[in-house]
Amino acid sequence: MLDLTYETPAPKVISGAKHDWELVIGMEVHAQVTSAAKLFSAASTQFGAEPNNNVSFVDAAMPGMLPTINEFCVEQAVRTGLGLKAEINLHSAFDRKNYFYPDLPQGYQISQLYHPIVGEGEVLVEMGDGTARLVRVERIHLEQDAGKSIHDMDPNMSFVDLNRTGVALMEIVSRPDIRGPEEAAAYLAKLRQILRYLGTCNGDMQSGAMRADVNVSICRAGQYEKYQATQDFSHLGTRCEIKNMNSMRFIQQAIDVEARRQIAIVEAGGTIDQETRLYDPDKNETRSMRSKEEAHDYRYFPDPDLLPLDIEQAWVDHIAANLPELPDAKKARFRDNFGLSDYDASVLTADLDSSGYFEAVAAGRDGKMAANWVINELFGRLKKEDHAITDSPVSPAQLGGIIDLIASDAISGKIAKDVFEICYTTGRDPAEIVETEGMKQVTDTGAIEAAVDEIIAANPDQVAKARENPKLAGWFVGQVMKATGGKANPKAVNQLVAEKLAG
Repeated sequence: MLDLTYETPAPKVISGAKHDWELVIGMEVHAQVTSAAKLFSAASTQFGAEPNNNVSFVDAAMPGMLPTINEFCVEQAVRTGLGLKAEINLHSAFDRKNYFYPDLPQGYQISQLYHPIVGEGEVLVEMGDGTARLVRVERIHLEQDAGKSIHDMDPNMSFVDLNRTGVALMEIVSRPDIRGPEEAAAYLAKLRQILRYLGTCNGDMQSGAMRADVNVSICRAGQYEKYQATQDFSHLGTRCEIKNMNSMRFIQQAIDVEARRQIAIVEAGGTIDQETRLYDPDKNETRSMRSKEEAHDYRYFPDPDLLPLDIEQAWVDHIAANLPELPDAKKARFRDNFGLSDYDASVLTADLDSSGYFEAVAAGRDGKMAANWVINELFGRLKKEDHAITDSPVSPAQLGGIIDLIASDAISGKIAKDVFEICYTTGRDPAEIVETEGMKQVTDTGAIEAAVDEIIAANPDQVAKARENPKLAGWFVGQVMKATGGKANPKAVNQLVAEKLAG
């Protein structure tokens, strides 16, 4: 059972010249569906292909070509909805959204407006300070992506690449529950994490596989609570949409600068026009793109080439029964089964590769020790060298072998770090390294006692001081470890030093 008790974070407050203002944010996230084929054609979705190489007659809107629904894309949308604890609509339908884009050959986009495939869901966004925001998802609908216009290849012409045209998108629309720039970035990160766990979107923002439209408005203290009580948007300020954001950092910057723009206008006696704006990171400003269209501006109507989509509850139940363990559940299990802190469990469940690696290391071993080695030693080294966990030169079996050597007293923690370094750089087996490099820990109490006696005999003044102040015993431990090349068992050294000084 998941522990979902949490405190809600305070809203972001920005001080204007006259008043304090709160932020209200909603997001429309476009997530490219992980699928080998497009939504309505069999053309490839491979990223990075030569321009206009993955284009079918349907994608190019050739006369007489009709769309055919890709069942797997529908399944991926259902899987996503289930992962967000959302209502799955057994009946949905596709509409034509009419507008001109040079990289949209049909002259319309096939989307879902009135009857989306997924209804209301939720995302719990933990902020890392003990607080969490429950963000409601209003809907998820399927739609086809447009192509890409390229303007920087020729000073006089623009080029069009239709490879992306027709690729399946899930538009995930949140309620205006987000209350600050940091929350917005955290929401997108959590959503991306869930989609990656589900395998429904790779979440790569650099390639455009995930991008967000961010709706920003401002209100005075108390107004948001009135909206929550009534769901009446008149209590909130007029929103502006910041289009096509694909960077967590830029999203936070854009929200802040847009909120301050709105505050300045309102406090000067002006009004906010509902519009779509673009963020310029070089100038750190938003600028108007177009007035915000309403549904009637797009002349939506049911797509005559596609029948309504009716799915069976049994099919939905089958998908639900085969969902993977999701991030919140995995994090709770790591805390409970391995005794990890909330922070360590969060780090280890950040992505599937990291959590899988940790579980392989921790299997049959001390979970806290395994987490410490994975997070501090391995992740630290990989981050320093800008490598992913999938590129780790140390396998889970090898790291587990180092932990086994520590647990068996074959090596100390200090020696283990030297073994890790050799293993990381050479790929050699830890046990073989310890054996051939003579790194095995000295556990013979007779040999350790002889070294302790020698250090004590050679330092009578230090002995007298240590007997007056027992904290100085650490000096003798350090000297013994130095004399034995760091190979003496630290526990045995501490015990023998304490006994000799007491005697």
